[in-house]
Amino acid sequence: MSAFLHHGGALDAAVRRFGGPRGNWLDLSTGINPEPPPLPPIPAECWTRLPEAALEANCLDAARALYGAPAGAGIVAAPGSQALISMLPALVPPRLPRAAVLEPGYGEYRRALEGAGVAVVPVAEPEAVPADAGLAVLANPNNPDGRRFERARLLPLADRMARRGGLLVVDEAFMDADLRHSLAGEAGRGGLLVLRSFGKFFGFAGLRLGFALGPVAVAADLARRLGPWAVSGPALFAAAELMRDGPGVERLRASIAGQARRTRAVLREAGLEPRGDAALFALVEVPDADALFRHLAEARILARPFAGRPRWLRFGTVRDDAEAERLRRALASRPR
Repeated sequence: MSAFLHHGGALDAAVRRFGGPRGNWLDLSTGINPEPPPLPPIPAECWTRLPEAALEANCLDAARALYGAPAGAGIVAAPGSQALISMLPALVPPRLPRAAVLEPGYGEYRRALEGAGVAVVPVAEPEAVPADAGLAVLANPNNPDGRRFERARLLPLADRMARRGGLLVVDEAFMDADLRHSLAGEAGRGGLLVLRSFGKFFGFAGLRLGFALGPVAVAADLARRLGPWAVSGPALFAAAELMRDGPGVERLRASIAGQARRTRAVLREAGLEPRGDAALFALVEVPDADALFRHLAEARILARPFAGRPRWLRFGTVRDDAEAERLRRALASRPR
């Protein structure tokens, strides 16, 4: 089971463990839009030349507009928001060397920080961040439980972090589908860094593209650490085209909302009440999540279990009615 406990998307491992052709599987283990828009035609020189500065600037401008970041905010593109998470230790101020991380939450925050020797303090709520923490990290909506934190709770924390010379990092990887409580419009104010993920909302996780929005000095430091040509030319071009398509973005939001309603309806029919309020995934609690995970896997449906949480199972969204019916049948046949 270890292959399935750290991240979703372990479809190759599922095929090896449970069998069946890869194409027969329904992968619900990730929070990635299963119905991406068509990719725009990519000019040949995006593949043959190193990314030009103008290409990157165009993508950053498109991201700034989509996320509603102020003109004076710093912004940097990275090969996936995971690359930015791996740089969290560099953001910890030396005189406040501890980091507070919201838990339960995405495990890579803790792994990145502790791997670099940073002491991590787990907190259950934003208000519990201790006064000697130089970095505070949380996701909004939170992964995996889907909790949302209102701006009125997070902005005072960002202000407190700024006064002590620290930083609040808010990972909004799942925010694009439903913009309630986003802090991207506050990017540039002291004490706040917002991360956004391109691939989850648009459904192109393989492009590996993420953004950090925050104080100019922090963004410049991250860009320096990433080095030149951090993001590929095709990713920069395709992302800019898709982010500038306002009607297309609204169609995606409507599509994802429909997927979420469909998925949650199926789960509720099976007596599984989704927790939280994240459009791209739903967490349920069952007496034996491992048994349900295995039952679904035998039906070639991959969900997401969690180490240390034997009652938790997370589901990404189904694409359409056919996938919803497949999940419905599998859940209806589970042992009681």
